[in-house]
Amino acid sequence: QVQLVDSGGGLVQAGGSLRLSCAASGRTFSRYAMGWFRQAPGKERESLAAISRSGDNTYYADSVKGRFTVSRDNAKNTVYLQMNSLKPEDTAVYYCAAGTAYLSGSVYYTGDRYTYWGQGTQVTVSL
Repeated sequence: QVQLVDSGGGLVQAGGSLRLSCAASGRTFSRYAMGWFRQAPGKERESLAAISRSGDNTYYADSVKGRFTVSRDNAKNTVYLQMNSLKPEDTAVYYCAAGTAYLSGSVYYTGDRYTYWGQGTQVTVSL
């Protein structure tokens, strides 16, 4: 079992940057593919980025491609989401998620592939 703690959210002006972190408990972090999602009020959950167990493969939604970067440090049991050029429409609660991956290169971009979820961290982008 894995417990995930999201952090790093906050209030930022449009064009600014934030880095989200997701710290995982346990000694099996490297067995999990990781993903980042967000949900804005009144909207469905959106898959943003994903990274394989090894960190070699990544996925980005079109809405964040070129602006967001996902990375992981297996030694620190942590996955990151670097967010640059933020826009007001990026305002949402951001969640990390972990899913068991049997292949080191697998990336998952749908929520049903993830078993464990962080508590979420609020990101607010002002004009």
